[in-house]
Amino acid sequence: MTSPLRNLRNIGVIAHVDAGKTTTTERILFYTGESHRMGEVHDGNTRMDYDPQERKRGITINSAAITVHWKGTQINLIDTPGHIDFNIEVKRSLRVLDGAVVVFDGVAGVEPQTETNWRLADEYRVPRIAFVNKLDRTGADFLRVVAMMSDRLGVRALPLQLPMGEEDGFRGVVDLVSMRALIWDRDDAKAPVREDTVPDALRDRAEALRARLLEAVVEMDDGAMAAFLNGDDVPVDLLKSCIRAGTLRGAFVPVLAGSAYRNRGVEPLLDAVVDYLPMPGEARGYEGQPEADPNGPFAALAFKLVVDGHGARTFVRVYRGRLRRGDQVFNANTGRSERITRVYEVHADDHLERDELLAGDIAAVVGLKDTLTGHTLCDRSHPVHLEEIVVPEPVIDVAIEPRRQADSQGLSKALQALLREDPSLHVRHDADSGQTILSGMGELQLEVAVENLRSRHAVDVVVGRPQVAYRETITGVAEVRHVHKKQSGGPGQFADVHLRIEPLARGEGFRFESQVVGGAIPREFIPAIEAGIRRAALAGIVAGYPLVDFAATVLDGSHHERDSSTMAFELAAAAALREAVAAAGPEVLEPVMAVEVITPPDHLGDVIGDLHRRRGQVRGQGQRGNAAVVEAHVPLKEMFGYIGSLRALSSGRAQFSMHLHHHATAPIGTLESTA
Repeated sequence: MTSPLRNLRNIGVIAHVDAGKTTTTERILFYTGESHRMGEVHDGNTRMDYDPQERKRGITINSAAITVHWKGTQINLIDTPGHIDFNIEVKRSLRVLDGAVVVFDGVAGVEPQTETNWRLADEYRVPRIAFVNKLDRTGADFLRVVAMMSDRLGVRALPLQLPMGEEDGFRGVVDLVSMRALIWDRDDAKAPVREDTVPDALRDRAEALRARLLEAVVEMDDGAMAAFLNGDDVPVDLLKSCIRAGTLRGAFVPVLAGSAYRNRGVEPLLDAVVDYLPMPGEARGYEGQPEADPNGPFAALAFKLVVDGHGARTFVRVYRGRLRRGDQVFNANTGRSERITRVYEVHADDHLERDELLAGDIAAVVGLKDTLTGHTLCDRSHPVHLEEIVVPEPVIDVAIEPRRQADSQGLSKALQALLREDPSLHVRHDADSGQTILSGMGELQLEVAVENLRSRHAVDVVVGRPQVAYRETITGVAEVRHVHKKQSGGPGQFADVHLRIEPLARGEGFRFESQVVGGAIPREFIPAIEAGIRRAALAGIVAGYPLVDFAATVLDGSHHERDSSTMAFELAAAAALREAVAAAGPEVLEPVMAVEVITPPDHLGDVIGDLHRRRGQVRGQGQRGNAAVVEAHVPLKEMFGYIGSLRALSSGRAQFSMHLHHHATAPIGTLESTA
């Protein structure tokens, strides 16, 4: 039996930084009546970027949720960051969304972070529509961006509109579904869109594009296909139904056109969200996702935490059942029950209290003490584990310490709050230096985290120079037997561990297995062996960097009835790992970034030469509008301070973006030069 569907859309807005994503979102808020004035990023007064750091920097840092209504449909919308350092915000948002609007810059087209976010949406099977923005800009080309989508993203990009006018003359679109012109006579947001006939100058091109549209979408419905083959007109409602079916199946991606800043194309974009993106439970979703049945046993995923002066708010997506204020929920990850004290519908930084949530809702709850990002909340009598959110490994470290010794405890509490909010931040204690090491995805993320320590948590810290987060690994297999034996008059210590280690593929982390039989090592000591291995791996073996991508197997060992203990086996396992790594071909890994540089052609040679000096490998060159594009792989260590060098090389005209591509063996001499 099919579960009831709600006239609700859970969507995200995703894009590369500066594609106009937040501006598009602000227009959506205005046209849906949620805001009575439109905020502007450059004025620092947007509704969605309400954090002081976001307004100061002019970028989105935190994903922000808001509820709006359009033509009888409720839309829960999440505005996500475009900067790669805050990619965890995109990842956890896409995990709980049913659909997405991907915003493209009409000049730049498919940019690196757009591509990264697109792959994440593929991973979570999120249906998308595309909005080609900034078509009023010099060099904007709608059909070129459509072609780039097909080429770089490997999708069937299907234009539903054709722009009317180019660059500064952009004034409307031809709707290829209804074959009507939609015209905005003024930039004023309150000026209504005017419908008209298709201009004669665009009719041939519009009809050709519509024919391609029909060919693609009639495959979704036998009746539409029959009408098309007979040469009959396909009714608009049936055509929209076919577009919707293809979008939900991932057969193609509808593409719309506009200029959000000039208030052109936003109303048709909202219509497309309602017409073509799925209701809860309608899309394919991930394997094992429960049906969106409001009457079924409760199941929800916690995907974001916000800790502030008012306590902790947990953002949840309800997949099945209902959640009421005062309910007890079971955390399937911790095995504990917790009580919901408040339930809120979210409107950016405002919250509207609700009595209950239903399947499909995205909202905030208060009262959860031990729930973290990725935890499943459910009915204790119907336990379920929803697919968790995979957190990327950090690539950059900074050492931090309190400016005053009296702030040590405050720093510890503040760091714990930051880690609860952002699971892509890591903290560890360096045993050699005694320093606290904060790790993250990039310099900007760490800058923001440090500023939050100072402004939100009132902890003044001293920050070291950013360092690359190197890793250690092994290249071969090794077996060792280590006996830990100590006698000092009283009870002794004895543990005998036979250990084998072998390399895993990049990114697989750590795997532990015990093959001990016959009670050679009592079962209660096996967890201590794993703990010893984990502790030694985290501290590093060769150069003090965490050891990753290896499997450890306990093959055999022995114990003493009186002198064996948990501590003895933990110490023996740590020592065994150190011996085994030394024999298994250890090496140090460094993060290598995928870098894209956009530069005026007359500076191309200087840019490429500079990338080579940074140990970069140029992977390709191309043209984007009147600019040259260089794609390269460059070690992260060589990219510190790159923006200053690039500006000097190009008289301030070039720009770049980068994201982690892979880890590679660090050449001899690299580590010494980081000291």
